[in-house]
Amino acid sequence: MLFQTPTQFAVLALVLFAGWLFGLASSSGGKKWKKRYRDEEAAHKAYRAEVAADVKTRDERLREVEAERDRLAHERSTAAATAATTGAAATGSGGGFFGWGGDNLSRIRGIDADLERALGQRGIKTYRAIEGLSEADERALEDDLRLRPGTIDDERWREQAGMLRAGHDDDHRSRWG
Repeated sequence: MLFQTPTQFAVLALVLFAGWLFGLASSSGGKKWKKRYRDEEAAHKAYRAEVAADVKTRDERLREVEAERDRLAHERSTAAATAATTGAAATGSGGGFFGWGGDNLSRIRGIDADLERALGQRGIKTYRAIEGLSEADERALEDDLRLRPGTIDDERWREQAGMLRAGHDDDHRSRWG
């Protein structure tokens, strides 16, 4: 056996007790782990706050977009009701979805489907566009489309477009059949 005398046992006990005291004095006592835990907890709290702010921003933007959608739907329904009241819906004016497309220009005497397509390629798709042509625009358009000079004025495209845009279909039909 290693220890045989009571003095040796007393020294062993004293060394063990001193080692235990030295260990207590030199250890952090869990402070290191507690600090790491608090740091991690703070980082997690900051992340939760950031996510909450992002969600709040997203929800606000969503409410704005929904309000804009509702406003546009209301305007569209109001415009459709106004067009139905004034008869503009019957003329085919309104420009189609999002203002694309155009009026049925072949209803104007002197414009056939091929000429309507050629006009559309040049950006003239509505009665309002024809109605707004100046004399210089007419001449340039006649040259571009290879029409006889004076055709647009002779066939009164602007007058016909104005009648059709205003919804006077019966008057147009009776005059230009």
